Amino acid sequence: MTPALIVLAGLPGTGKTTISRELARLSGAIHLRIDTIETAMRARGETFEGARGDIGYVVAYGLARDLLGAGHCVIVDAVHGWREAEALWTEALRGTHARLCRVQIVCSDPAVHRARVETRKSDIAALSLPTWSQVQGRDAIPFDDADLMLDTATLSAQAAAVKIVAELGP
Repeated sequence: MTPALIVLAGLPGTGKTTISRELARLSGAIHLRIDTIETAMRARGETFEGARGDIGYVVAYGLARDLLGAGHCVIVDAVHGWREAEALWTEALRGTHARLCRVQIVCSDPAVHRARVETRKSDIAALSLPTWSQVQGRDAIPFDDADLMLDTATLSAQAAAVKIVAELGP
């Protein structure tokens, strides 16, 4: 597979991380998870207040740039709920000849989505998962022009990952 930056976006509990892991398994892409980066930074005292709220994204896209430059495919798994994120992936791609694939992940069934949010367990020791109320109140701006829109109310993580691989081509 030619180098690609695969940006998975969506609200918490829609399945981004599960899909990212399956996609990494199928394709050999490197999975960068904002939750992992931000949790590690919080453990070192980062507060993410004010203008520094995007620091986990800045770190992820800095790493993505290095990995893309070395010829790897990279998955960035995050909410991406703000317009300024585009500048970060644009910079990560600059000069790399890697392809961009933006994937919007949704769960169109509110009952399924809520059940996922309310029953999931964190696989990161210090990560506090959001409540259903917090997910509903999250100000997330979906991609206007996503390359793929995947609905995890009707697709398994494996089927979603296969669709992404098909979108990327050989």
